[in-house]
Amino acid sequence: MKKTITVLALLAAITLTTAFATTVDEGTKILKIIDGQSNFEGSDFSATLSMISEDPEDGIDKTVVYQFRDDDGDKFLMLIKEPTINKGQGYLKIDDNLWFYDPSSRKFSHTSMKEQFNNSDANNSDFTSSSLLEDYKVVGVDEGKLGSYEVNILSLEALNDEVTYPTQKLYVAKNGNVTLKKEEFSKNNTLLRSSYFTKYQVVDGNYMPTYMIYQDELVEGKKTTIQIRNISTADLPDSVFTKSYIERVNN
Repeated sequence: MKKTITVLALLAAITLTTAFATTVDEGTKILKIIDGQSNFEGSDFSATLSMISEDPEDGIDKTVVYQFRDDDGDKFLMLIKEPTINKGQGYLKIDDNLWFYDPSSRKFSHTSMKEQFNNSDANNSDFTSSSLLEDYKVVGVDEGKLGSYEVNILSLEALNDEVTYPTQKLYVAKNGNVTLKKEEFSKNNTLLRSSYFTKYQVVDGNYMPTYMIYQDELVEGKKTTIQIRNISTADLPDSVFTKSYIERVNN
């Protein structure tokens, strides 16, 4: 069963209400819920992503990507279909390894989950399964409103150096425990990126964001919008998550 949920007025001002009405322990439980309803356990996931990147200097670029995920096996594949100049480039993650494939050279090179995806404002880590409970601890909780939505605002600190951002703030809707907004910071607490999740689709009981905006907070007017469609949870062959598969689909 698939159902689309539209989130309105996300860019409105945030109003804080009673501080710490939700405890840190309850905030940790919310992280567990977010992980649980974001990941596809026992089934695979595939979709088509349309990415629009806007840059004040470089203009507007559109990228179409096929996404494949095997959350049980901690694997994903991102295969670029458009534009033609990037067609066939791919990002393959297996466990802790992430490779980038360039069909022009027919070579794989290691890259990092922290790197930007295809020069967009999305990071490679945005496309993997959710591991908030494993990677972060809750250090503070406030209550507030984001637009018309009652939210818990969770302040997070990283538990390891593998994460893209050492600190985050999550704005989580009380109704459904879905993330509406993230604020992502550097070690010195500089706001680097704001991420907005304005539409969700319920897929097999999971909440999948289908419209996201990643906004660069250091460069005014720079952002990437991603729309997800053609979602499927049908089983994928194990061969999809291999280097030979990427090479084969490029022949």
